[in-house]
Amino acid sequence: MNEVYAVLAENYEKLAAGFRALARETTTATKPEPAPKAKETTAEPEVPALTIEDVRAALQEKMKDHRKEVQALLLKYDSGKLSGVKSEDYAALVADARLL
Repeated sequence: MNEVYAVLAENYEKLAAGFRALARETTTATKPEPAPKAKETTAEPEVPALTIEDVRAALQEKMKDHRKEVQALLLKYDSGKLSGVKSEDYAALVADARLL
């Protein structure tokens, strides 16, 4: 068992020496040049809105193995029917379904 501790101590000493060398290098090194700035774009890339067909397809995939969980998600976003879910909640519903 003492050999294990000796090996650990030796490795910690090597690690400490490496950190000391890095510390000396960073204090004597010059300032790094700033990274070139990317051109700013004013328009954000458009994310296509989910349609009810997209949501239905995603939920049908999950219904095979997680029927009760999908039904609970539909209740969370409405009265248990996909047709009652608001279109602004489609993305959140699909995100929750992917977690199943």
